[in-house]
Amino acid sequence: MTQPRNTPGVPAALSGAVDLSGLKQRAEASKQQAGPSASSGEATPQAAGAGGGSGATGGAVIDVTESSFQAEIVERSMNTLVVVDLWADWCGPCKQLSPVLEKLAGEANGAWVLAKVDVDANPRISQLFGVQSIPTIVAIAGGQPVDAFSGALPEPEIKQWLNKLLDALRDKLPGIRAAEEGAAAEPVEEPEDERFTEAEDAFARGDLTAAEAAYQRILDAEPANEQAKAALNQVRFAARTAESDSSAIAKADADPSDLDAQLAAADQEVAQQQVEAAFARLIDAIRRTAGPDRDRVREHLVGLFELFDPADERVAKARRDLASALF
Repeated sequence: MTQPRNTPGVPAALSGAVDLSGLKQRAEASKQQAGPSASSGEATPQAAGAGGGSGATGGAVIDVTESSFQAEIVERSMNTLVVVDLWADWCGPCKQLSPVLEKLAGEANGAWVLAKVDVDANPRISQLFGVQSIPTIVAIAGGQPVDAFSGALPEPEIKQWLNKLLDALRDKLPGIRAAEEGAAAEPVEEPEDERFTEAEDAFARGDLTAAEAAYQRILDAEPANEQAKAALNQVRFAARTAESDSSAIAKADADPSDLDAQLAAADQEVAQQQVEAAFARLIDAIRRTAGPDRDRVREHLVGLFELFDPADERVAKARRDLASALF
């Protein structure tokens, strides 16, 4: 797999082997044979599938054929970055990668365009790029490939690859800077959700009962609202710690078999930013218990996990320790 590099460059598999203008004559001949609709230079829509462009992304994602290659990739790349996704319907990794690319293209505000090519329907394009495996992703600028990679990379790596390309090409392709300046000039403000405002105001004034009720109403109407779920968990945690015995940690240390004290102590430790200690306390309790008692401690610990970003290393380590304790 060709990995993204620090500076744009053409991988060895493509270097010296790709002359995009080589398709021009064949493309124009195909347009004349296909008639006026093909000669317009518009991309021909592909059937919806693993690699089909999404209507939700508008002009950020286009389907390209041999007849539209010149207009949609070569000529367009004179103004902005074009990222070519060479895919096939039978390709499993393509089905993982294409939605990620389409999402990122839709969020780019026109700074780059995703051009999707079905290699089965357009073998000449595949041959032109010397594709040996799919998915293969090729970045085109000024009518020529400037970088590429193969395989379904994780989204963060793709973002890094794109950002490096955009930074390197910003002064060479006017469409990139125009898109970025347009995005900066027209910030989109999301309308304020009065339901959340009510809950947040209640929390700010210390009325945890009212805040909990407000968040619960949101979830009653929208059970999948992750923002409300997270906020409700925070409110309930604040209510627990406000009512807990200030001596809970001392009691828990004095009597490890007192589960109520262990749970209350873990809450207090989290509130005091002693997160690792709280997690370790409950994992130790899980190792000492069984049956309903173990389930009770486990559920409390998982509830504490939900107070934090899932990517928090403290949570990740505690989850590993929890799995070890359970199994």
